[in-house]
Order: sequence, then structure tokens, then C-alpha cells
Amino acid sequence: MFGGVMDDRPSRPGWTLALASLGVFLTTLDVVVVATALPVMRVELDADLADLEWTVNAYNLVFACLIPTGAALGDRFGRRRAYVAGVGLFTAASAAAALSPTAGALIAARVAQGAGAAVVLPLTLTLITAAFPAAKRGAAVGVWGGVTGLGVAAGPLVGGVVVQGVSWEWIFWLNVPVGLALMPLSALLLTESRGPRSRLDVPGLVLAGAGLFALTWGPVRAPSAGWGSVQVVGALAVGTALVAAFVAWERRARQPMLPLRYFRDRGFAAANGVAFFQRVSLIGSLFLIAQLFQTGMGYSPLQAGLRILVWTAMPMLVAPVAGALADRLGFRPFMAAGLALQAAGLGWLAAVAAPDAGYGTVVLPLIVAGIGIALCFPTVAGLVVSAVPPDEAGVAAGTNSAVGEVAGVFGIALVAAVFAAHGGYGSPDRFLAGFVPAEWAAAAVSAAGVGVALLAPGRTAPE
Repeated sequence: MFGGVMDDRPSRPGWTLALASLGVFLTTLDVVVVATALPVMRVELDADLADLEWTVNAYNLVFACLIPTGAALGDRFGRRRAYVAGVGLFTAASAAAALSPTAGALIAARVAQGAGAAVVLPLTLTLITAAFPAAKRGAAVGVWGGVTGLGVAAGPLVGGVVVQGVSWEWIFWLNVPVGLALMPLSALLLTESRGPRSRLDVPGLVLAGAGLFALTWGPVRAPSAGWGSVQVVGALAVGTALVAAFVAWERRARQPMLPLRYFRDRGFAAANGVAFFQRVSLIGSLFLIAQLFQTGMGYSPLQAGLRILVWTAMPMLVAPVAGALADRLGFRPFMAAGLALQAAGLGWLAAVAAPDAGYGTVVLPLIVAGIGIALCFPTVAGLVVSAVPPDEAGVAAGTNSAVGEVAGVFGIALVAAVFAAHGGYGSPDRFLAGFVPAEWAAAAVSAAGVGVALLAPGRTAPE
């Protein structure tokens, strides 16, 4: 019995991998699917830069803050049951987003989408970990990483096709039939299991959620309110205090939401550090690169989505191979090389971006950065789950997912702040004036993460 299996139905690794991968595809797709729709939304919804940020960040912010809660609910009430419920909430919120008449209504629907995704995402990795033996887990997690990459890859392209061919609302309608099919299939074909915790750590959930919200609210507000404003400084101070209170509580809780002993493991700590630096750079870059092809280079949404594909499709192609090789070679070289390639590609892109630059000028930097992303996705996830006992994989995966989503919010805030300080939307030249320093900042963050990756232990994959 694995992790407290609650029914007698046989484990179905193939179905588990397929259904969990479909869930991670939906949730990662919606992190970035709005990217190529942002210029159209800006016009049709009369949105400004802050509205565009919140269209992305409302999803990411709630996603990040509630992921620990989603993982805990799965451990307490059953992972299959929580997974089905999370998909249901995500599907209903997608319909609400499609029906939104204003930017404010869309942002509210994205909040609900993020809550559903926060339950779904950490459970996808937990379900896969439970279904596969240690010797095959790296390859399965590699497929999971590839599908994660596919969600990132398909997002801008799907957004471009839908916006140009139909309307922006259909980027959300597409989730509805998939979600409606995924719920009954998951209820029928997944094996139910629970984690080791018999009760919810309610104080821990509240402190973690509130602390993450405050810490991410500050950077999100910084571009418009200023880093020195009372609300930004106050949010960061409150967030720091709440996280400190969370740590103090977890030290004495009988069944803590996040056992702090995890962070004494060098692999677990390094993998989460890599996830933070990698996602700050990736999501921040994506926010602007999707707009570069339209606002800076004059392409249509579909043309932009197709051109971004050489960057975002790399995880789909490379991640499964990297995940399988990590079982034999260890995780550290893939994480370090991945961050280095991502930094090199984004720095190269910043160096060649210019008003007269054509697609041929930027395609190679995008491919290099994409290969870097592909090396990080499965190896970070694999190191996280290998660092803890198998029946605690849900907690570990939830922590890593939360770190990644918080990092994405910080990434958008960072590049938006640099962009706003140097450029704007008035003309292609003005856009590029802000884009170049913002991409250099994203490249620098990825380069800084290489040092963290090198702190990871050597070969730690299962024998």
C-alpha cells in the first residue's frame, strides 16, 4: 500500500500518467495562454499595464499562495477526490473568465482559476510518484516535465490561433470540454490515496497563504506604486513577519504542513532555489517576449505564437530525455547547464533586439534559452521528490510548485518595473527601449541561479 491507499482498485501507471499530465497541461497552459492575447485585451477591455499584469498575476498569485493548501487537502481528504474537485473549480472558473465583460471581471475569474489550479498541480506529481516504482520514476517525471513544457509551449501558440481566428474569450472556453472529460475519467481510473497527515494544519495553512500573498502583493504593486511606497514596503514587512510566524509554528506543530527538516536536505533546498531563479527569469521573460513580436516587431497574434514556439517547445522535446538521463547521471549537471543556457539565450536576445531586427536574428537565442528551460523542468521536480520519503511526495511537490509560482509573480514584477523605467507602449522603438534592459535583468537572474544549482548533491537519483 502506498501513502495510505484507500481502495482496492489496481494501480494503473499509464492512466495515472496520462490523466495527471493532462491536469498539469491545463494549469501550465493558463499561466501563459493569455500572453499573446495581451495586446488585444489591452484594446478590447481598455486595459492599462497594471491590468495586463493582473490578468497574468491574479492567476499566479492565488496559485502560489494556495498550492500548500491544495497539497494538504489531497493528503487529508484523498488525492483523487481533491484532484477531481480542483479540476471542477478550474473548469467553472474558465467559463467565468470567458464570459467576463470587463478587465476587473476577468481578473476575478482568474483568481478562481488559480485556486483550482493550486489543488490540481501539486497532486499531479504526487499521483505519478505514487504510481511508479523508484527505478522508473525519473522517466515518468521526465514525461511530466515534457508535458509541463508542452503547456508552456502551446500557450502562446494557442492564444495566437484563438485570438486571431475567433476571439480572446475562446482561450478560456477551450478548457471547459477538457475539464468536463477529465473529471469523470479521473474519478473512475485513478487509485485513491492519502498522505501521512491525519489532520489539516490550519494555522500553518493560514500563515503560509497570508505570508505568500503579502510577499507577492508587494512586487506586483511596485511598478505602479513605487518600491518605496507605504503599501509595497508594508506588504513586504507583513509578509516577512507572517512567514517567520509560519516557521515558528511549524517547528512545534504535531503534524506540520511543511516539515522544516526537508530544508536540511541539500538536494531539496538546492532544487527549490533553482526553481525560484529559473521561474523568475522564465515567466518574466515570457510576459515581454510575447508582446515583443506584436508590439515591437509588428506580427499578428498567430504569427507571434508560431515564432515563440521555437523557444517554448524545447521542454516538450528535451525534458523527457533529461529526466531519464538524470536517473543515471544525477540532477546537478542538468540544473546548472539549464540555468546557464537560459541565461545565455536571454542575454543574447537582449543583445540583438533592435527596431530593424528580423525573426532570423532572434530565433537562435530563443532555441538556446528553450533548451535551458527543458533541462531544468524535470530535474528540479525529480530532485525534490527523491529527497523525501515517497508518501511525503505531495508535501514536497506542493512546496516546489508554490516556490515556482511565487517566483513567476516576482519575475513579472521585476521585468515590468525595469520595462516601465526605460520604455513604454507608445511606439515599437519605445517598447524596445524598455524590453532590452528588462531581458538583461531576466538573464542575470538565471545566471545567478547557476551557483545555487552547483550546491546540489551529486548523483542522487534512485538506484
